[in-house]
Formats: sequence, structure tokens, C-alpha cells
Amino acid sequence: MPGAGTFREDFGASVVVALVALPLCVGVAVASGAPAELGIVTGVVGGLVTGWFRGSSLQVSGPAAGLTVLVYEAVQAYGLPALGVLVLAAGVLQLGMGVLRLGRWFRAISVAVVHGMLAGIGLVLISGQLYALGGVEAPGQTLAKLGGVHALGAQADWAAVALGAGTIAVMALWRRMPARLRLVPGALVGVAAATAAAFLLRLPVDRVRVTGVLDAVSPPGWGGFGVLASVGAAGTVIALALIASAETLFSAAAVDRMHDGPRTDYDRELVAQGVGNTVCGLLGALPMTAVIVRSSANVEAGARTRASRIMHGGWLLLFAVAFPQALEAVPLAALAGVLLHAGWKLLPARAVAGLWRTHRGEAVVLLVTAAAIVVTNLFEGVLIGLGLAIAKAAWETSHVHIEEVWEDGELCVRVVGNASFLRLPKLLDALDALPHGKPVRLDLSGLRHLDHACLTALEGWERQRVPAPGREGVIRPG
Repeated sequence: MPGAGTFREDFGASVVVALVALPLCVGVAVASGAPAELGIVTGVVGGLVTGWFRGSSLQVSGPAAGLTVLVYEAVQAYGLPALGVLVLAAGVLQLGMGVLRLGRWFRAISVAVVHGMLAGIGLVLISGQLYALGGVEAPGQTLAKLGGVHALGAQADWAAVALGAGTIAVMALWRRMPARLRLVPGALVGVAAATAAAFLLRLPVDRVRVTGVLDAVSPPGWGGFGVLASVGAAGTVIALALIASAETLFSAAAVDRMHDGPRTDYDRELVAQGVGNTVCGLLGALPMTAVIVRSSANVEAGARTRASRIMHGGWLLLFAVAFPQALEAVPLAALAGVLLHAGWKLLPARAVAGLWRTHRGEAVVLLVTAAAIVVTNLFEGVLIGLGLAIAKAAWETSHVHIEEVWEDGELCVRVVGNASFLRLPKLLDALDALPHGKPVRLDLSGLRHLDHACLTALEGWERQRVPAPGREGVIRPG
């Protein structure tokens, strides 16, 4: 049983994590086109429900900036009442994947695709929050948002811009403060400073609208499940499940490197996330995923057991129920500043530079994935990135080496490696270049793989090489 010292450490860590989570829960909800309270509801479920599971002891779940783009698109396409149905279906899908023990397979996803996904999300998040920072209505498409950035200066509310920029500045400078002060999260300090400035200066800027947590909860009705018949909605459910699962399990791998406690059970963690998202869907709330910012804050604050993340959910619930009016004083520009900072941190500049020096092909996969997300949408962009990563892996593993040796007046051609259709042009060019009128023995014993396309091509080359009826074949096992 945990001792008094362990409980004291978990209690302190839970307060820190709740303070980190509060502005992020509200900011993610607003950026997703949903009421601010729904973000807090998801954070509460992430603590009080998902926190009990043993998949990962110190990882913290809640609404994530990485899902903002997808949730916003879903709300715009199907309406806020349908969000609960989509999240519920995604949770059930995650739960099924966990029961079928598919969690470990997420570790096979290309790291370049994951970094590209995060980069694309960061770019989309930044492009949208620049408009929120200036209090300007944003165009619908990401490319239109990026194209209209140059005209923001003439339309922006500069008081709001100052509040948002000040929030970002406080968050950046707070990291240089002494360790004792940094126990209070920089995001909370930045939002509090912007809120105080807006109040003291009586700035006429837009603020968070709050109706109450209980009023915001809206369980989906039976009629709402008809949206799942749509192909687009089904794609959104799959995207929510896969992206939330991938982000959770990659976060788990990162958190495991930060502490010496029990390692993550990926399948159990996937079940925990599935249960959490199922509950979020039943409450009509935002989807959840494990979040590296809150998880790292939990570890750094000295958490020892999962009790810290459970208690953080209780703090969020207490704050939302007891002090809802405090949220109404928060300027939207301050939350936009928090999300701009979060979006900037999603851009993997160091990863791109490192990959470009060592694995240039991986860097190309990363950049193409990010660009595809910006041009299309999150789901299609990730599929494009995965397809490119698979094609790259297939190309790199299909190496064919051809050796020519004369033995007793006969040319022995030895083919080594993996002969697939990707390397067929190279193979046929080499065979066609062999001298004609000389006996040739083709040795295929060094091949680890020979696909049907290559076998058919080799048989055709043999027929052209020795066209006489009743000939003795030139292709031999060696």
C-alpha cells in the first residue's frame, strides 16, 4: 500500500497537473468549436475514469491540441450534437483494438509519419489561432487561412493581439524562472496575467462564454447515431480512434523514458483510452488522448502512482463546479496564445534537421505528410504519409545485386537480394546487356524473394534468349 510520503507527493503533483490542464482544456475546446466546459468534462473523465486503469501509471489524459483540427472539422460538418456519437464510436473502436491486443502494433508506425502528423497539426493549429488572436473570423480552409495571414494586420483587434502576444511571452520567459516558481505552470501564469490586464485596463475583447458544466453535458440521442451511416463520418471515427491511439502510445513511450516505475502495457492503455472516450461520447464531450505536456508535468512534479492523475480530475471538476464565473473573465486571445505556443512546439524542426542529415528519405516522408495535412485534411494527410512510408520501405528493401563470372566458357550470372517489380527495370537492363551467342547460366539461389512479376519477366527473357523448340533452359537454381 502507498505510504503517507507517496500520497503527499501524488497530492502535490495532482495540483500541478490540474493547473497545467485547466487552460489547455478550455483552449482546446474553444479552438475545436465546442463550449469551453466540454474541454473540462473531458479532462475530468481523463482523470476520474481513465486514471484508474493500470496501462500507464503516470500518463495523464485529456483533450489534446493534436485532435483540435479533426474535431473542428467534425463539428463544422456534422454539428455539435453529433460529436458525442462520433467520440463514442471511436471509443468503442479503441476498446475493441485493445481487447484484440493491437496496441503493440502502433509501435510499428513510422516515426517520420508521426512527426509529420504533429507538424501538420501544428501548422493547421497556428494558421487558425492567428485569426483567433486578432479577433478576426477565419476562412474555412487551411490554405485560405495561410494565404490571408498577410492581410490580418488591417483587420486585427490590436488589444487582443497584445494580450495573446503577452501570454506567449510570459510562457516563454517563465521557463527561465527558478525551479520553485516553475511549479506553477507557465500557461496558467500567462492566462492569469492576460486576464488581469484585460480586467484592469477594461479592454473590450472577446471572452470565454460559460453556461455551466452540467448544462454543457448533452448525451447523444438515438436519432443521432444515423450520422454513422455517412462515409465521411465513418472516416472521422476511424481517424479519431487511430490518431488518438497513436498519440497516446507514442506519448507512453516518451513518459516511460522519464521515470523508473512500471512500464506501459500498451494493450491495457488502449483499453483505458477506449473506455474514457466511450464515456466522453456518452456525455457529449470532446475526445481524449494521453497528453505529453500534462504527463511530463506529472512526472516532474514527483508523482509516484496513478493516484495523482485521478486526483487531478477531481480538482478540475471542483474548479468547474465551484468557480465557473472565473472562466468568463478569460480573454479568448489569451487561450489563442496558449494554443499558438502549443502549435509551435508541435513543429519538429530538430527532427527534420537530424533526419535530413542522416536519413533524407525519412525527412521527405515527414515533410510530405505535413504538407498533405495542410492541403487536404488530417485523415487523408496521414494516409498519404503512411502510403509514402510503405512505398519507401518497399523500395529500400528490394535490393538486387547482379554478379557475372565466366566458368569453363559459360557465363554464370548470379542474382542476389530481393527481386520485386520495383527493381524489375534494373534487372532486365542488366540481363539484356549480356553478350549474345554465348551460353548463360542464371543462378537464382541467392535470392531471398522473387515475386511473380519478376519470375514472369525472367521466363520471358529466357524464351527470347534461347528461342529454339526443345531448348534447355538457362534459368537454373545454381
